[in-house]
Amino acid sequence: MPAWVPQAAKHYLAHTERGDSIRALARRGGCAPSTVMRQVRKIEQKRDDPLIDELLTSLSQPRGACDAAQCLGSAGIQGKRKPKEGVQMSAADFPATPDDDALEEAALRVLQRLSESGACLAVARDMERAVVVRDMPDGRAVRTAVLDRQLAQAMALKDWIVVKAQGKITRYVISASGRAVVRRLIGTGQTGAPGFGEAPMPFVAQDSRAARVRYHPPESPVMVLARRRLKNGDAFLGGDLVAAAERLREDFELSRLGAGPGPDWGQVMTDAQLARSLGDPHGLGAEAARARLALALAELGPGLGDVTLRCCCYLEGMEQIEKRMGWAARSGKVVLRIALQRLAAHFKRAGYSGLVG
Repeated sequence: MPAWVPQAAKHYLAHTERGDSIRALARRGGCAPSTVMRQVRKIEQKRDDPLIDELLTSLSQPRGACDAAQCLGSAGIQGKRKPKEGVQMSAADFPATPDDDALEEAALRVLQRLSESGACLAVARDMERAVVVRDMPDGRAVRTAVLDRQLAQAMALKDWIVVKAQGKITRYVISASGRAVVRRLIGTGQTGAPGFGEAPMPFVAQDSRAARVRYHPPESPVMVLARRRLKNGDAFLGGDLVAAAERLREDFELSRLGAGPGPDWGQVMTDAQLARSLGDPHGLGAEAARARLALALAELGPGLGDVTLRCCCYLEGMEQIEKRMGWAARSGKVVLRIALQRLAAHFKRAGYSGLVG
């Protein structure tokens, strides 16, 4: 059984699938039978949730437990290979299962996006992946993250997300437990913003998770700036600029789903030939997203690319960026607006249609 499966779910499966009595489970768990009974009833009520029902069905089978144990494979957590069909399995055949910390690290990216106002996680019946969709102020719906269905199942079972609307497409929102996970990990510095060193200049791109995220409000820095108004009443960042920023962040998130470390983004900003060599930007998946991100950063170049990547992708706040870059106070937002104007023009010339999957 994967290590991240809650004890209540383990008791439920042992009682309903293996036939263990409530008293026997209570003795093994060192708790009262009434506690186990409440756990079993709680999990049974959750089976109306399609993600939880799918995961419990999978966990009830030995091979399903293997599959569930590898649900964080896209986050770089690998286990043993699954046995061939028809081969008798023993306990040693099960993969090395990730613990709660590994699951939290894998799910944090999605939970951060769900913390934004107007965001929900959408899951269709026959789709292998789930998506995070956010309603924008102008009425558009923008996809901000993509994740494997197995990871969404684990998040539902852990009570990090709850059903908002159910049908052919089931929508989930972040729960109080999910928000607590985000606050705890951000507060203890267990999440990182790969790509930044401590020196303000130059930009350092390194695949490290040691640095802390410097900015984590319920909304991204771009959305905070989008609410500001100029003297004439116009928005500081128009809808086209916000859409360009969200598009860049989506490509950034998708690029992290690919295998292996990403390129040195600082070098990409100064080497257009390197950016063009990273793949076909018009395709699908992580490699295409990485190519689009590289071409966009090469178009922006150092300075504009730095502030855009830090603010839109790594969610650093303007004050922190200004200190890192050695800029005057309140100058960062002006530079960011110029960068987003160039970014929006780049996306328009490139002719990327719609949002990628």
